Amino acid sequence: MKTSRRSIEKIVDDQVLQWNRIKAEKKDAQSGISVITISRESGSGGTILAGKLAKELAFDLFHREVIQEMAESANISTRIVETLDEKGLSVLEDSVAAMIRDRHLWPDEFLRYLMKVVGTIGKHGRAVIVGRGAQFILPHDENLKVRVIAPLAMRIRNVAHELDMSESDAQKMILKTDSDRRSFSRKYFYADVTDPINYDLVINTARMSIDAAVKSIVAALNQLNA
Repeated sequence: MKTSRRSIEKIVDDQVLQWNRIKAEKKDAQSGISVITISRESGSGGTILAGKLAKELAFDLFHREVIQEMAESANISTRIVETLDEKGLSVLEDSVAAMIRDRHLWPDEFLRYLMKVVGTIGKHGRAVIVGRGAQFILPHDENLKVRVIAPLAMRIRNVAHELDMSESDAQKMILKTDSDRRSFSRKYFYADVTDPINYDLVINTARMSIDAAVKSIVAALNQLNA
């Protein structure tokens, strides 16, 4: 479901107010890793998991659609980035430049905005980010990278039930969505989104419930921050 531009602007307004309030109160940033990136196969339950995880940790949740809209708007991207102080902005610029250099990227305008938006969210921390290659954008040691998978048959049943469609139509949707996500990562990051080496934790929701998966991710986060 596509989020309206008005809804996106409201989400951004609320988020900017929250970040500015935290900055005004001069709260100390949480030490260690406080960003979790979620990559998921269509129908695997990754989006549901991300929502429960954010609630469990009291983290902000950023869905793929919201990140996409933020990166497509120059005005919104600028508002997000301007929530950083001078030092944070300098670190962000250096991080983006390093990523472009190290991955030999040739970024277009959209990718530059995307990297700055995700990078800004990463600097503020306490966030769960779903999709849009966030696991490739943020520095390796600044996020816990999670991949959520499930057998195709299970994913077909999940999508057919959730969207009240035939299993045949659900399969077509899943295959197209997964293909689009693989293409996105190849185009912008020269990376294979399905390669487990790109993740700290791979969760199969056919073998582990969503609630158990949330507990496992929290445990992994605590271990990394120990």
